[in-house]
Amino acid sequence: MENYFWNMQEVQPVKKMYILIIYDIVDNRRRYRFAKKMKGYGFRVQRSAFEAFITDALYRKLLKEVPRIIDLESDSVRIYRVRDDSEVELIGKNIKIEDKDVIVI
Repeated sequence: MENYFWNMQEVQPVKKMYILIIYDIVDNRRRYRFAKKMKGYGFRVQRSAFEAFITDALYRKLLKEVPRIIDLESDSVRIYRVRDDSEVELIGKNIKIEDKDVIVI
């Protein structure tokens, strides 16, 4: 006789949000560290801009990490949450971004 086990619960898709991160960081070393950290969350779309498609938990983690990396007196970081009915128009040379799970190490 064989025993079979499986999960009877419906698997709910993980709700993710689209965010845009833009920054103006004065110091080269901090700017490099910041950009390297952002690559763990999403994709660079311009020199000082990243886009990411992340979970709420990763979003909260990002909000805690940013102040630790930047100088709050001289640097500026803006994080926009793009809502459900928003659109992004791509004009010119653009990188195709696919919905992939991002692993932050």
